[in-house]
Amino acid sequence: MGASRDLDFSEYFGARVQRFRRVAFALCGDWHGAEDLVQAMFVQLYRRWRRVRPDTVDAYARRILLNAFLAGRKKAVREHVTSDPPDRASSPDHDSHDRVDLERALTGLTPRQRAMVVLRFLEDLPVAEVAALLGVAEGTVKSQTARGVEALRAALPAPTTTEEW
Repeated sequence: MGASRDLDFSEYFGARVQRFRRVAFALCGDWHGAEDLVQAMFVQLYRRWRRVRPDTVDAYARRILLNAFLAGRKKAVREHVTSDPPDRASSPDHDSHDRVDLERALTGLTPRQRAMVVLRFLEDLPVAEVAALLGVAEGTVKSQTARGVEALRAALPAPTTTEEW
């Protein structure tokens, strides 16, 4: 029984870890923080693995990740005192100026707005599901997402189009 549980969890982990890393990075804006969030999420998920229904495991994992992100934002004030600043790692996917601009713009949003924008547009979740995850009304998700997108548009440079004929 225990071996089957571990095998099922290992398969789930292998299939979903990259997706949750991307979501966590979009939420917190830093790969180290994203790794910490995903690790905490999978540890908590493993503890409850036997009780989670297979058809709801993604939603449950997303809820754990979101709660960990929001709880960390409320209580964490991080100070890093060093004599030399660390080298900044580039993202594993690619290092484009547009991506850096978007990451900076996302950090300007409140944690809840950022979570709503990430869940709506990166995870492509419907308004009702985002509202349920965050425990708010659907109208709140709509208005806060709209404000978040408006803030992103204001923070990002207007796209330039160069057409070659």
